[in-house]
Amino acid sequence: MTDTPPGGFDVTRLLRPDLQAMPGYVAIEPIDELARRLAIAPEQVVKLDGNENPYGPSPKALEALAACRHYHIYPDPLQREARAALGAYLGVGAEHIILGTGSDEVMDMILRAFVRPGDGVINCPPTFGMYPFLTRVVGGRVLDVPRRDDFSLDLPAIKAAAQQAKVIFIASPNNPSGNVLSRRELDALLALELAVVIDEAYVEFAGESVVGLVPSRENLFVLRTFSKWAGLAGLRVGYGILPAAVTDTLMKIKQPYNLNVAAQVAMLASLADADLLGERVRALLAERESLFAALAAVPYLTPRPSQANFILCRVKGGDAGPVWRRLRERGVMVRYYPDSPLLKDCIRISVGLPEHTEALFGALKEIGGTLGN
Repeated sequence: MTDTPPGGFDVTRLLRPDLQAMPGYVAIEPIDELARRLAIAPEQVVKLDGNENPYGPSPKALEALAACRHYHIYPDPLQREARAALGAYLGVGAEHIILGTGSDEVMDMILRAFVRPGDGVINCPPTFGMYPFLTRVVGGRVLDVPRRDDFSLDLPAIKAAAQQAKVIFIASPNNPSGNVLSRRELDALLALELAVVIDEAYVEFAGESVVGLVPSRENLFVLRTFSKWAGLAGLRVGYGILPAAVTDTLMKIKQPYNLNVAAQVAMLASLADADLLGERVRALLAERESLFAALAAVPYLTPRPSQANFILCRVKGGDAGPVWRRLRERGVMVRYYPDSPLLKDCIRISVGLPEHTEALFGALKEIGGTLGN
């Protein structure tokens, strides 16, 4: 038996060559797979590589998911209840809001609506890898404008690249460096003839949002998510706050039932439990400060101040690979960037619970004397 049909026709010849050649997005591994590889129980894994919320969903969200009896019915394709609730929460009109299967899907919709094959999209590395990944998927051309040594934007270089681009993606706080976009930088970007997409996935940990500017700025797009502050990463609930005319177009091209019933139920219940979720955010901020102080005392690490729920650390002396591997061997998972020339000497550590911080530092202390081996 052969894999080639009679006549020798190879259907892969019809695939887009650029997609066949492009690398895939490198995602983090699930806990069960990590535990299997390490031959430990899943509950022994200290997972500090995905920036997930260790507190999980709010109790009201879990109760609402258990009580819902409409999982057999398609969700509202116009997302009316969800958009209205978010509009009230944010203080903007529902006509500016669209929801997606995570904010990644809203990024994809924006790119499909604006970018033709060959059009330029500005990416400012080091930053979130989905921006160049999704650009390549739609056939766009990634225009990399690297950040400065302090991870601020290189505004003159961005202005030069803007002549060949339609869209720019900026994360604020930036992932993985944790710094926020200044108002001066934002104003400079909005002065360009670009769709300026500000990804605020971690904004609840920073307290500085630009959502309120959207109705008055025709080229400002803001992305938000329930993955981080609300603990709904596994349900994939993201949204965009966009110019109303753009929202109208994206509502036409999105998958009709992209926000599933469970995601909407959990999202609405999370908004109703915002006070509790805010308390959890404040607890994570306090833990972030404790984590930073402890990391600063580790002789071979230099942590960078962060306004997100993670801390980027430089490993003194070069490649961060040995630290990452030795932590992994002890069941402590942090993010490592072997394919990024700008981050090969860095690890990113998510803020967890106090017991996660304790386990991390036990492992860091244990491996300290082995790094030369």
